Amino acid sequence: MKCVKCKGDAVINIRRANAAFCKEHFNEYFTEQTLKAIKHFRMFRKTDKIMVCVSGGKDSLVLWHVLHKLGCDVTGMYIDLGINGYSDRSKDKVNSFAERFGLKTIIVDLREKGHPIPFVARKAKREDCAVCGTIKRYYFNKTAYDGGFDVVATGHNLDDEASRLLANIMHWDDEYMNNTYPVLPAGGKMLKKKVKPLVRLTERETAAFAILNGIDYVMEECPMSKGATSLVFKDALSTIEENMPGSEIFFYTKFLERVKDIDRSKTDSDEMKICQTCGMESFMDKCTFCRLVEKVK
Repeated sequence: MKCVKCKGDAVINIRRANAAFCKEHFNEYFTEQTLKAIKHFRMFRKTDKIMVCVSGGKDSLVLWHVLHKLGCDVTGMYIDLGINGYSDRSKDKVNSFAERFGLKTIIVDLREKGHPIPFVARKAKREDCAVCGTIKRYYFNKTAYDGGFDVVATGHNLDDEASRLLANIMHWDDEYMNNTYPVLPAGGKMLKKKVKPLVRLTERETAAFAILNGIDYVMEECPMSKGATSLVFKDALSTIEENMPGSEIFFYTKFLERVKDIDRSKTDSDEMKICQTCGMESFMDKCTFCRLVEKVK
């Protein structure tokens, strides 16, 4: 198997692109695909202050790495979910990565704040992933607002977004389908713009980039994600892609073309309320996060 660019020995074959690459040209391809998404969806300017949400996994660490290499002003933001063992190992990967490349990091420890995910999910009698999503979204935005960041970037890849789209179509959830987009604009005075620069790259490709570039990441899945329905849709798309290479990105990008003109802007600041408990903007007098925490207490 030879690299399509230099005819040297290839290290990866990307069937959907009908191409194989050596390490150098795969890195080039990976960076080009990231830049293409950033430019096409107008995610941010190079001068913007970017907060990358990092978990210790391959996707978020690779995103942090690529944006740093592109010269962007990036800071990693890690949330310690309070999952015994797993959270400690994940945090170690984030800290080691930041130290290796001299990057800035913000750590939010839910155990110190009194609401680790397993405890909250058990007390609130809600699904682990639902609780985790609510709490993470709150701290992502609050940390970005408090830190004066312009943009919040996450490491969601093509597999993540295509499987999420398939799940929403299966349930005909119009609201969620309309928000299945690589950019969600800022809103009010406190809600930050959210972007997903890796949406043109698969999980396999991000894993390959991490391994080839010596990025050490947590390989285990979150122990609280077992049984998550999202994994079923990922497996379904993986089977289709294996038999028909290119189907996944065609499915996702064609959908984006059809919904690109939908207005996803949040309500204006004068329509937003201020949470009576935490002081962040909310659609209600008390935000979802604070109501969840109060229920637990």
